[in-house]
Amino acid sequence: MNWLSKISPPKIKKMFSKREMPENLWEKCRECGEMIFHRDLQAARFVCPSCDYHMRLDPKSRFESIFDDGVYQEIDLPEVVQDPLKFRDEKRYTDRLKAARAKTGRKDAMSVALGKLTGIDVVMLVQSFDFMGGSLGMAAGEGFVAAAEEAVARKQPLIAFTAAGGARMQEGILSLMQMPRTTVAVEMLKDAGLPYIVVLTDPTTGGVTASYAMLGDIHLAEPGALIGFAGPRVIEQTIREKLPEGFQRSEYLLDHGMVDMVVHRHEMRSTLARIVRLLVNKNTWGAQPDPSRTLGPPKGEADSNESEVATEGAA
Repeated sequence: MNWLSKISPPKIKKMFSKREMPENLWEKCRECGEMIFHRDLQAARFVCPSCDYHMRLDPKSRFESIFDDGVYQEIDLPEVVQDPLKFRDEKRYTDRLKAARAKTGRKDAMSVALGKLTGIDVVMLVQSFDFMGGSLGMAAGEGFVAAAEEAVARKQPLIAFTAAGGARMQEGILSLMQMPRTTVAVEMLKDAGLPYIVVLTDPTTGGVTASYAMLGDIHLAEPGALIGFAGPRVIEQTIREKLPEGFQRSEYLLDHGMVDMVVHRHEMRSTLARIVRLLVNKNTWGAQPDPSRTLGPPKGEADSNESEVATEGAA
């Protein structure tokens, strides 16, 4: 700062100050490198118009793109003990949690909402990769169990959008315990005769793939999504061989029977609606859902009167 700026009145400073450019005005495609105007990218649901690369979506955008008119009601998820192991690597685990919450505006990787999909009540779970790589910890495990319990209580299908790098190492064995816990929650859905649909997004790996991500009645995947347990680089270093082109990508898994359909994001809502309607109509409970639970208050509330559905930023 020079001497002139020190003695200049505030209004004069404002006249000659540089106008700052918003940081998020343009976004670069990771696949082809094209610069895309952010508003155009939002309109395209974060699919690159040049190479069709599917970028990652936050939970709010997922909910708005799937639910009727973008209307939904998020439910509160159970609180868990933070940093049970007092873990520290380059940073303290508590500091990493604070940074992730400030970045995403969410408490953890899991978000659960209630809403209608072409008139059918569904419970939807979205796993955010932006929150510590979508890693599966105690909070995420509790979130999945809560979503399954809500679906059973309301007699509604559960749709899960998965995205994770695996288990959360900062929670050690407590993180690995979430794999059998979420598996039990899936069995609870199956015992209730409720559809469980999984949409695998980029990336879905590690303990998430080894548990609830591959236990659905139907598995959809977005184009080009990385899906597997260990990453391709780890496998190549272990077996000392070059992997086939497109190994562990959605299309490769479709060819080898690991997923049922690869669905473009622009067609995801209509595809899910068709599948849900087909599965619901095959169940006697689907024709007459419990009216006291349909878009009503979250599980655990004594009052069964219906409450208004919250609108989360629908355009």
